[in-house]
Amino acid sequence: QFLYFIGCHLTPPMLRNRFTTCAGRTLATSATAAVGAAPSAAVRCHTLPDFEKPRILVTGANGQIGSELVDAFRAKFGKFNVVATDIRKPRAHRYQSGPFQFLDVMDKNAIEKVIVDNNISWVIHLSAIMSVLGEAQPQKCIDLNITGLTNVLELARVHNLRCFAPSTMAVFSPDSGKVMTKDDTMLNPTTVYGVTKVFLEQLGAYYARKFDVDFRCLRYPGIISADTLPGGGTTDYAVWMYHYALDKKKYTCPVLPDEPLPMMYMPDCLRGSVEYISAPKEQLTRNVYNITGMSFSPDELHKSITKHLPLEMEYVPGVAQEIANSWPDSMDDSNAAADFGWKPEWDIDAMTREMLSEIAKSKGLPSPVKP
Repeated sequence: QFLYFIGCHLTPPMLRNRFTTCAGRTLATSATAAVGAAPSAAVRCHTLPDFEKPRILVTGANGQIGSELVDAFRAKFGKFNVVATDIRKPRAHRYQSGPFQFLDVMDKNAIEKVIVDNNISWVIHLSAIMSVLGEAQPQKCIDLNITGLTNVLELARVHNLRCFAPSTMAVFSPDSGKVMTKDDTMLNPTTVYGVTKVFLEQLGAYYARKFDVDFRCLRYPGIISADTLPGGGTTDYAVWMYHYALDKKKYTCPVLPDEPLPMMYMPDCLRGSVEYISAPKEQLTRNVYNITGMSFSPDELHKSITKHLPLEMEYVPGVAQEIANSWPDSMDDSNAAADFGWKPEWDIDAMTREMLSEIAKSKGLPSPVKP
């Protein structure tokens, strides 16, 4: 099935110049972004007829990724074709931007009712407890991450759904290799969050082999966003550094200054995720792909921020540092580049300029970034 993207003339303001890929565009196959590369201009495309568009269910839609991925899919397929769900009340504008329903992924019958009532064809399962929070509440992490996944996969089998559920670099360990860690390597995670994500990858691949479920999974790096705050992950420091710089406060970083980690700016995450989830099945050669944008340390991010305004820092390593020690410095995403044309567009300095401008705007502050 050939899918078209909605052009910038129909895209909500928060996504213009951020979610800009067209299915008809020829994509480069390099696995890394050029330093200083500017994001591509928006491409104007036709839309699919309504009867050909997927009906999409998103769980965990109020989270850091979910809140923006819902907007991206609504821009592509229309707001009434994407049903956002969560156990928390969304921001007020969510009720105007498209359908929202309360849904607890621990309740299989409730999930099935939403699937049947809304004629769902794709499910994007984002509900999860993250790494640092998972170490503080391991049983809750196991319960939610495992039960929610098994419910969704079984319903994908029963109702013949395309199923996307993201994994993470937390599946890796020092045994996996620290530099340009590959898709296929040893997985010995050191956190309960990582353990649940290895389970996700393996169970999803099993359902794909055994029942021909169209299961898709991306291993995300740390995701950085100006629009939503992070929720208990090891790489949260990267977002907080921008906020503290604009608030003129000293930031205490839980990760050491020289600890590099793979990262990705949210516009790249949205574009890559939608490209992958929308790609024809026959184009893909595997169920699980690494995907990344850049790698940097807290010190490198500090230097990028202080090109625009000062930020006082101190480093007090904690649980986040213990976790970061076991994660790779960089990830090899060449399979994603080869199979669905993945190529990141943002580097650290381009990201910093937009992060500072967007967060300043949300705080009612002048942008510290000079034209």
